[in-house]
Amino acid sequence: MTDPIVSVRGIERTFGSGPTAVHALRDISFDIEPGTMVALVGRSGSGKTTLLNVIGGLDRADAGTVVVDGDDITTMDEDGLSQLRRDKVSYVFQTFGLIPVLSAAENVGAPLRLARTPAADREKRVRLLLELVGLTDHAEQRPTELSGGQQQRVAIARALAASPRLLIADEPTGQLDAETGRSVMALLRGVVESEGVTALVSTHDPVMMALADRVIQISDGRLHE
Repeated sequence: MTDPIVSVRGIERTFGSGPTAVHALRDISFDIEPGTMVALVGRSGSGKTTLLNVIGGLDRADAGTVVVDGDDITTMDEDGLSQLRRDKVSYVFQTFGLIPVLSAAENVGAPLRLARTPAADREKRVRLLLELVGLTDHAEQRPTELSGGQQQRVAIARALAASPRLLIADEPTGQLDAETGRSVMALLRGVVESEGVTALVSTHDPVMMALADRVIQISDGRLHE
C-alpha cells in the first residue's frame, strides 16, 4: 500500500491567549494519498489558510505532527523548512505573487535559477511548462501585460518548475472571474495528472470541488469529510 504524501496527526494551533485566544485548528488529523487533488472547503476564518501554512512549513503548530513525503516537518529548523519549500512543496496564491520586472518565462525559471539548474535544462523545463499552461506565445510578456488568468497560469507553471511533490494552492481562483476561474481549475486538475503532483487546494468554488478526488470541509478549526 502506498504511503500518504501528507500525514497530519493531532494538529493544534492557537493565536493569542486567555479569553481572546483564537483556536484556529483543533485536533486536525488526516492523510493525503499521492497523485490526488484534495479540495479544502470552509468559510473565511474557518482555519483553511492556517492549515495550509502549517502543512507547507510557513507556520508552526502548537501540538501534533505533520509528515510530508516521509519527513516530519514539525521537528525541522528554519533551514530544513526552507529546503522543504525549495525541493518538495510549492505554493500558488490568489494574488499570483509574480515578479513584475521579469517576463513570464523568467518568472517560471526563477526557482530553477535559485537551484542552479544548468541553463539548457532550465530553458527546456520553462518551455515545457509554458506549453503545459497554454502560454507559449506569451513567454516574453511581463505580468502587467497579462490578464489575471494568464498571470495565475504563470504562477502555476512557476510552482511546478522544480517538480515538487506537493502543490498547495490557497484560493487560486479568488481574484478571477467565473469563466477564467473554471479554466484555471481545470488546468490544476490536468497538472495533477500530467505532472504526477499531489494538490491541496482551498476553495469556495463548487467546480473545484467537483474536479477534486476528495473534499474536506473545515469549520471552527475542525475537519468534516
